Amino acid sequence: MLDGTTTVESLKSRVAEFIARREWQKYHNPKDLAISLSLESAELLEIFQWKDEQEVDREMSELRGRIEEELADIAIYVLSFCIALDIDLSRVIADKVKRNEEKYPADVYRGKATL
Repeated sequence: MLDGTTTVESLKSRVAEFIARREWQKYHNPKDLAISLSLESAELLEIFQWKDEQEVDREMSELRGRIEEELADIAIYVLSFCIALDIDLSRVIADKVKRNEEKYPADVYRGKATL
């Protein structure tokens, strides 16, 4: 159960413990984790396959649980990847947002979907 003190690091620790208790570290190499991350992302895409925006809006209450499941799987693989390569996810996200802020200034890109 999550509470108000859940952080990326605490989730990462929980995932690391889950992996360790099953002795799965030997399977959690960058190549296999990248493949698994891609496959889980494809499962998220599959939820939306062949649906237009109106169908997705109409069916969102039914789709939400499946979407949350796939997002959780994706996030777990992201955290597993960070564990395998000793990556500080909070730092790399903060760095990337900063680079994106410089690359896409709000006053130039506000309201634009194209670059």
